[in-house]
Amino acid sequence: QREFTQKKTFTSWINSILAKHIPPSVISDLYTDIQQGHLLLDLLEVLSGQHLPREKGFNTFQCRSNIENALTFLKSRSLKLINIHVADIIEGKPSIVLGLIWTIIFHFHIEELARTLACTCNQPSLDCSSAVDSSPKASRSAKKSAKIKERWKISATKALLLWAKEQCSLHGSINVTDFKSSWRSGLPFLAIIQTLRPGLVDLDKAKARSNKDNLKEAFRIAEQELNIPRLLEPEDVDIMNPDEKSIMTYVAQFLQYSRNLCESEEDMQEKVREAMSWLAAQEKKLAKLLIDTENETYYQKCKEMMSFMEAFNQEKKPFLPVLSSKRSEAEWSEGQQQMREEWDKLISQINEWKAKLDQMLPSPLDSIEAWLQEVEHLQAEDLPDLQDPFKAMFVFREIIVIFKGLMDCSDSHLDTLQSFKNEDEKNMPLVLPEKLEEMKRRL
Repeated sequence: QREFTQKKTFTSWINSILAKHIPPSVISDLYTDIQQGHLLLDLLEVLSGQHLPREKGFNTFQCRSNIENALTFLKSRSLKLINIHVADIIEGKPSIVLGLIWTIIFHFHIEELARTLACTCNQPSLDCSSAVDSSPKASRSAKKSAKIKERWKISATKALLLWAKEQCSLHGSINVTDFKSSWRSGLPFLAIIQTLRPGLVDLDKAKARSNKDNLKEAFRIAEQELNIPRLLEPEDVDIMNPDEKSIMTYVAQFLQYSRNLCESEEDMQEKVREAMSWLAAQEKKLAKLLIDTENETYYQKCKEMMSFMEAFNQEKKPFLPVLSSKRSEAEWSEGQQQMREEWDKLISQINEWKAKLDQMLPSPLDSIEAWLQEVEHLQAEDLPDLQDPFKAMFVFREIIVIFKGLMDCSDSHLDTLQSFKNEDEKNMPLVLPEKLEEMKRRL
């Protein structure tokens, strides 16, 4: 049971990391997929931010070389790889593979996070608002801060447990003493969520529910609201002796979330101000461009739009964490709400500009673009939520008839796109080649 749970938890954790690799990769069977060494190197590259040497092929020698490279790298980080040998990994021995992955999780995930606990600013339950205050009260706060730092200078396991206790202690009698049966009720998970994001959980109701319902609710909220990958299922935790390593791996993700979340209000306000300034500049730039290109040809207008969008997409990257905040609207400050309104307004103006350019496409591309948009709209539409199954079937059939009718034109539209002569009487291009390629891809 324990081996099964670890395999499932570790696989999910690895896949959440491999999703960040370029290109992304995925593990289906941990014991088999690790044997080639490529996915192991992918994992270590994402975790370390380093490019590691590897053999590109998949024969026995190349796979062995890749695993050796991975183990050599881990040893260079002073990790103790007791009884972990290349031959055992190539054979996919469960106990050895799980031992290796746990070593990686503990070092790169849990220990790294535990080190951050020395900084009080990463404690949502602690006051970090007086960091720049020189009052007597601030002096007392600084002494308190120094004491807290000392508390975190312990093993990573104890540090993570102490952090979990801190979060749960804010909600009455929810006590955590280990990474095993303490979590069985599901209440500690819900308490941590409530501390990190107040208002998402009703702990009074939770205390009257079953363990399974609480665990199910906690994992659902964590995944949907906090974007924390679902590494566990209720049946993994609601047992007599749950797996300690699996629970630690999952709980560490909440600490990671708190670390990302806990920025000082001043920092956030400064970022919002910078984003607002950038949005205002982009709006002026767009307005000027619309005036400057008013009498230009369709081709030139598209060229200017592409140039604007390339710069826009590049420049927006530093502001994305602020613009795409996961917090609900109720949690936004006045400045954040204003920033969001300005962002939505700018995106709406850009989309309007794109729509006008699509309407100006030369014939017959204009009708193909209109057809594409109609099909895409139909595909994106959700089916109506109807209680009456007969009415639902009738609506569904109507949609199918419309879709089939639209799709009757697909072959002729594709032929038209393929044979379109992209030049005018002066041998100048009518449409950007990128636009034609985009339309072919969509079709």
